[in-house]
Amino acid sequence: MATYTREQISQAAKEENVRFLRLMFTDIFGTIKNVEVPVSQLTKVLDNKMMFDGSSIEGFVRIEESDMYLYPDLDSWLVFPWEIDNKDGKIARLICDVYRYDGTPFAGDPRSNLKRVLKEMEAFGFTSFNVGPEPEFFLFKLDEQGEPTMELNDHGGYFDLAPTDLGENCRRDIVLQLEELGFEIEASHHEAAPGQHEIDWKYADAVAACDNIQTFELIVKTVARKHGLHATFMPKPLFGVAGSGMHCNLSLFTEKGNAFFDPEGEMELSETAKWFVAGILEHASAFTAICNPTVNSYKRLVPGYEAPVYIAWSGCNRTPLVRIPEARGMSTRIEVRSVDPTANPYMAIAALLRAGLDGIKRKLEPPKSIDQNIYVMGKKERYQEGIRELPSTLNEALISLSKDEVIIESLGEHIYANFVEAKKIEWDNFRQQVSQWERDHYLKLY
Repeated sequence: MATYTREQISQAAKEENVRFLRLMFTDIFGTIKNVEVPVSQLTKVLDNKMMFDGSSIEGFVRIEESDMYLYPDLDSWLVFPWEIDNKDGKIARLICDVYRYDGTPFAGDPRSNLKRVLKEMEAFGFTSFNVGPEPEFFLFKLDEQGEPTMELNDHGGYFDLAPTDLGENCRRDIVLQLEELGFEIEASHHEAAPGQHEIDWKYADAVAACDNIQTFELIVKTVARKHGLHATFMPKPLFGVAGSGMHCNLSLFTEKGNAFFDPEGEMELSETAKWFVAGILEHASAFTAICNPTVNSYKRLVPGYEAPVYIAWSGCNRTPLVRIPEARGMSTRIEVRSVDPTANPYMAIAALLRAGLDGIKRKLEPPKSIDQNIYVMGKKERYQEGIRELPSTLNEALISLSKDEVIIESLGEHIYANFVEAKKIEWDNFRQQVSQWERDHYLKLY
């Protein structure tokens, strides 16, 4: 990740003819928000004097305490590669942390909260927490009014190519735009379901990785629209096919290197890695509410579509929640497979990190690895192996979250209270709806 000074940003703004600045931040639901200002306000922005009304952002603050400041992260400076409506001039972006009027970090800002949890990590002697996300998405056609349809633009499958994969050109343009913005793209391919795609890029430290996820989703949606397509990160837009996940590859580092690698350890994993895995498994039910935060998320977390349903781990098996990829040395990592792209990345990574640190703190021993296909195991066999299931609904996940102080603490009191309140409303709204499936099955029968 590049680093920038005030002077370099001011110079770049002039050289690249930047006309507007997007000051971006993320609410507790993972939605990107932004305040757009003309470039004439750049000095004010860099002086941390840009104010906004926090009461207008759901889950932030009440109207009587609404004055908030945006503190830009200079290293997040980025000039978007397209001009303003094909006219002269460009738009630049700075990702911001949210601060209170008194100059203290706002407890309801997910990005600032992640930084708080990272400081706890440092107290354990770790210098960095690296995250490599793998978000998947679907492409649907737009209608004549520019609204999304449910019509796919291809019927390709895993690793297919043109002419079967008609999203190839769009995906290639997304990759080119991302590379122009500094992403180091590692792979790009069609996923298992028709219309489903994945683009992978190099890992980064936790905060930068979350920033990259937000930037990635913005670029994907923007480029797709230019191709007459709508990109959605909805976990399960279609019945009967695989849903979209966002596997997260995690690794802790000390000054000596990768803390998860031990050439003398079983599977070449360190005790730290095993404790971390045990912490992930211990708190999996609770962090599911954060990593799978929508009603639709649980339509993906069902057996038979490659999504993890069972709380277990393995060094080679892809059916459990946690997998250890084959790479070792500096590349040793833990892959958590349940996360989906609707998760607020800052909150999800904070929860996963806190879960793993709890395992390290308590030196929890993980259960034995499960190296067989869990999907074909019977209920009795899973019980004998001590394999639990992830929550099957958002409501179940929220109940599990309410009982887990470690994961609650990873969010902080403000984020937790506002997140749970909103998600309970979402669940109540969903369960009161009458679906077409119910009408088809019950209207004539009863």
